[in-house]
Amino acid sequence: MLGGTSGAVRRVSELYDGIDAPVVACGIASAELIKYASNAFLATKISFANEIASLCDRLDADVDMVMHGVGLDRRIGPAFLKAGIGYGGSCFPKDTKALDYLSSINGYDFHLLKAVIEVNAGQRRLPIMVLRDALGDLRGSQVAVAGLSFKPNTDDTRETPAVEIIATLLADGAVVRGYDPAGRLVFEGESFEQVPTLAEAVSDARAVVVATEWPEIAAADWLTPIASMHEPRLVFDGRNCVDGDSVRDAGGVYVGVGRR
Repeated sequence: MLGGTSGAVRRVSELYDGIDAPVVACGIASAELIKYASNAFLATKISFANEIASLCDRLDADVDMVMHGVGLDRRIGPAFLKAGIGYGGSCFPKDTKALDYLSSINGYDFHLLKAVIEVNAGQRRLPIMVLRDALGDLRGSQVAVAGLSFKPNTDDTRETPAVEIIATLLADGAVVRGYDPAGRLVFEGESFEQVPTLAEAVSDARAVVVATEWPEIAAADWLTPIASMHEPRLVFDGRNCVDGDSVRDAGGVYVGVGRR
């Protein structure tokens, strides 16, 4: 234990008796920064992987292989090095912005953190740019968004990339169907419908955006869904979780993040 041994510290520490976890006693400011800095660092790893993915697209490299190799360095580790359409949820977006704000009001310009936030915002625009390039004018085009929660095995849709992606698609005039095993989204008065199965979401769509790596999506047999789609039968894999060869073998067009 570091720091003081006041009664309050001792009583809180006793709650962890029998648990194999270190206890750090520190001041309020340090405790707050530990929490913010931890999440900001993990967000930084994600954004770094996404920047490398953009470079991979330009060099004909595979970001999955690159990050696998990087993660083998025990000083770095493999966690949070998976490229995709960025982080979401209740912690990373809030804590990175809070740490940036805390820095600014105390006279410090946190350049690195600002870049992390900027990179994450840019990742959410990737599928939109790909769809605009492949489909042209999106007005009237049916698009499926597979995965609405910010990560698998949760119904939490706070700050999920799917929200921004769907909102932009709707603004472009697309007709959007969404699918998620647990998460729920509502866009009042818009051309959005959430359906109970992946097959229903994909049927008659020209493109699919995979926004969450649910097992139900990643391990899906894409043969029948691709057959139910219209040209160009594009699958934008925003989590690099789908087997691209299975999509291509089914007659679809596969685009991943840094997998070109």
